[in-house]
Amino acid sequence: MPAYVISEVDDVRDPAGFEAYRTIAAKTIAQYGGRYLVRGGAASVIEGGPPPKTIIVVEFPTMERLREWYASPEYAEALNVRRTALDRRLIFVEGITPV
Repeated sequence: MPAYVISEVDDVRDPAGFEAYRTIAAKTIAQYGGRYLVRGGAASVIEGGPPPKTIIVVEFPTMERLREWYASPEYAEALNVRRTALDRRLIFVEGITPV
């Protein structure tokens, strides 16, 4: 069953650091079998809530693989950069098995 990472970037504190994070993260996502479905495209609120920030959605083959990626030494480098470059909300969610 696929699993998804949904990231909502709230604030970019260091634009150069943000770009470094994106580069490192993209490499590790591919290495762990993930693929971007949404990467900061235009977003609109249709119902409720505040306006959306920058939204990123990444699909992984399984929740186990997603968690392996997040805990990996390769992604740890990206997390170190992220801590000073941006604030975000990160959500892991299971998908559905295709019919």
